[in-house]
Amino acid sequence: MKLEFDLGNPSFTLLHCAGLAGLWMTLKQLEIEKVDRPKGLNWERSKRKVILNWQGNDKTVLEWLLKESFQINDGLIALRGLDSQTMRKDAQVIVHQGIIGTFLQHNSTHKSAGTQTESLSLGEGEKEIQVTYKALQSYAYQDFASNLCDKNEQLLTKAISVAGWLNPGAVVRHVAFSSDTSFEELPENAFLLLFAPVACYYYILRSKLRDKRAQYALVVPEITDLEKYAQYRQNQHLRYATYKDFHASGLGDAGLKFLTLEATINITKDFGVPRCQVLTLGTVAWSTQQKTRTDMYVVEASDEVCHNYQVCDSHLQHKPMEGKEGGFLVTSFARELIAENLAINQPWYSGISAKVNSNELFKKLSYEREGLYQVIHKVQSDEREKLFVKACHEAINYTYGQVADKTKLGEIPNFERVTVKIRTGLSRCKNSDTFREFITDFWSRAGRIPTLQQHWEELMEFVMADKNWKKSRDLALLALASYKGKGISHEDNANEDSLNEENVIDIGL
Repeated sequence: MKLEFDLGNPSFTLLHCAGLAGLWMTLKQLEIEKVDRPKGLNWERSKRKVILNWQGNDKTVLEWLLKESFQINDGLIALRGLDSQTMRKDAQVIVHQGIIGTFLQHNSTHKSAGTQTESLSLGEGEKEIQVTYKALQSYAYQDFASNLCDKNEQLLTKAISVAGWLNPGAVVRHVAFSSDTSFEELPENAFLLLFAPVACYYYILRSKLRDKRAQYALVVPEITDLEKYAQYRQNQHLRYATYKDFHASGLGDAGLKFLTLEATINITKDFGVPRCQVLTLGTVAWSTQQKTRTDMYVVEASDEVCHNYQVCDSHLQHKPMEGKEGGFLVTSFARELIAENLAINQPWYSGISAKVNSNELFKKLSYEREGLYQVIHKVQSDEREKLFVKACHEAINYTYGQVADKTKLGEIPNFERVTVKIRTGLSRCKNSDTFREFITDFWSRAGRIPTLQQHWEELMEFVMADKNWKKSRDLALLALASYKGKGISHEDNANEDSLNEENVIDIGL
């Protein structure tokens, strides 16, 4: 029997190519460990191909290969291709949790051995976090050889039906017509999909824009060079990261985090990974009996996107906190908003006004005013945008000053009322005319604004153009959320006191 797999196969999806990379990595590790193989089994590996050759019983060879590739170590899934038993425990746990949370969500795909609890690090100098996960006795990958072979134990020659766990999201469209709507693959391609979890990556996902429950983001890389990608997947930032590093606030955050492990690396040039696909799986109202793809992005890491994401990563970090029962992680709302835009090649601030549409969400955004302020000044963007935000900051400052001047001696200025008035005024801007009316009134009431006077022509062109009014509204709200001068009360920075179930990462089963 000879099986030849090539990255250039036109029928391969990104997941098939990830499976080919996973097979490549597994075969390499078997060579490194000098594992005894069945007599007659040989293989060849190149930058774009894997060729398997063997003689005799197909099922015997496939059973051996799957048994050696997919193992269990102390209840955790152990992937030979990652040499996962030598990885940091945090990385082992997240691979285990990630596979169960994406590929093997259904209980029929694995046999549980109860639960286990580990104390894992949230970062250097941080308190440890107690993580409880489902331990396994076995899982579907280990004994799949029988599904690939006929009664004579030879590899099947016709297509077979593929369950959702093998290709997440590829499910039966209608139970009543399963035979007509099920997803099918050639046996050799189904074999390849078994190895996709080796090359893929996983993040615990906690989004404030999507579902409130903790989920997992599955990252499927676009692979153009098997050898280079194997080096990337074994990068020390992935093998020895802390549990904190495996969290993301959204799909954009997950994809860009994966593509920007090191600021000095050009991932496309050095490792042949120009982009990745990021998806989540969940239950939808019309199909509660199975997990389906609930969202998917294709994320590409251009130089500008990488720079802006790394600025965001530096100043809007997920924060480890200490609670009554140990440590936990609070995800950054501002980072999610920005990363979602960067991932789909939109301006980094795009749509903030539409998404931050309540006082509660605005408060969450303004809790990160210091980080937002730094991001505004350091991202690569149109200089007029930065000037516009600066002019708004000055107008806000003068407006608060007017409130303070009118406040009677011994009373506390009601800055919060002014903030709410500005925010609600922005929310009422539904077209270019209403926005121009708002911003000119706001600026005129504030009085003398130095930046506006110095850059009058640039700012008027930017604000008055009909096509820019939504951008200007987003930037005005961003200016309000990032303002850090007079009028900021102590409670605006009280992150810890504001924590609730929506802010906190779920780390249970």
